[in-house]
Amino acid sequence: MRQPIEKSLRQRALEYLSKREYSAAELAQKLKGYADDADDIPALIADFRACGWLSDARYAEQMVHARQAKFGTARVAHELREKGVDDTLIAEAVAGLQDSEVERASEVWRKKFKAAPTTREEWAKQARFLQSRGFTFEVIKQILNRHAEDDS
Repeated sequence: MRQPIEKSLRQRALEYLSKREYSAAELAQKLKGYADDADDIPALIADFRACGWLSDARYAEQMVHARQAKFGTARVAHELREKGVDDTLIAEAVAGLQDSEVERASEVWRKKFKAAPTTREEWAKQARFLQSRGFTFEVIKQILNRHAEDDS
């Protein structure tokens, strides 16, 4: 019976990156569980960046593209921050989202709710939903008040 061949840290990193984009911090965290004392994860990350295989900017663009239809700018920025992406890259990545924030919030609202709120409780419920999706209070007020006017 053959013994399983132990994969090197470099091989594992390449397998991860072949499936999807990762931020440098996220990839380093995934590799920590497989690293020995002799392994140098920061050097491996630096090498992957130099080769162009790992890019936080590319990761941020991909994440924004994947999340923009469901979430507001604040939520997308928060998720990127959690993954260890630099604040300047986050600002660049989400800059275009703010222009379409109202339209995206309206679409998210329309998919979840069929009618404008008629009571304060319904208004609060719909506002909480949109807030949990990362939309600002100004956008939420604009959406809910617009739909209330459309229904009347």
